[in-house]
Amino acid sequence: MSSDDHFLEKVQFSYEETFHISSVVNRRNVRIWGSENPHAYVQHQRDSPKVNVFRAVSSQEVYGPFFFTEETVNGMTYLDMLQDIPTFIFQQDGSPTHLHCEVRQYLNTVLPGCWIGRVSGNDQPLMLRPPRSPDIKPCDFFLWGYVKDEVFVPPFPCDLADLKARSLQQ
Repeated sequence: MSSDDHFLEKVQFSYEETFHISSVVNRRNVRIWGSENPHAYVQHQRDSPKVNVFRAVSSQEVYGPFFFTEETVNGMTYLDMLQDIPTFIFQQDGSPTHLHCEVRQYLNTVLPGCWIGRVSGNDQPLMLRPPRSPDIKPCDFFLWGYVKDEVFVPPFPCDLADLKARSLQQ
């Protein structure tokens, strides 16, 4: 752990999110609290067109959005995007994509001792991130809720180009 008084100012939190044209929201990241059951249900389209979006947040700036053109993000597509991001201390979530050997090799070469994440072998992170740890994910609790509130307002996006355009404005 760093003894630097300005440690949190240097951390860059990152996360990917999937946006569906049907405005389906990832239920893992949404919590609804209430004193009684609202008896609500939502119908949605199966296999709605979607786009995967990456953003990062630091104390100075929100980076992105970066759009993945592939249906599924894998280690190599993540690495391609990662090489375009200015970094301070880079914090990754626990996604298996981030544990890809070439992603870790890039981080060890470009950011030795300046990244937080899952490790393997001779990696050189600043600190370890426990697998499946939900606690250090400010993008879930701040960024994505705000962006989705702004993107999914009526009339809802009608195609992927409209969805991307709305995401760029936020």
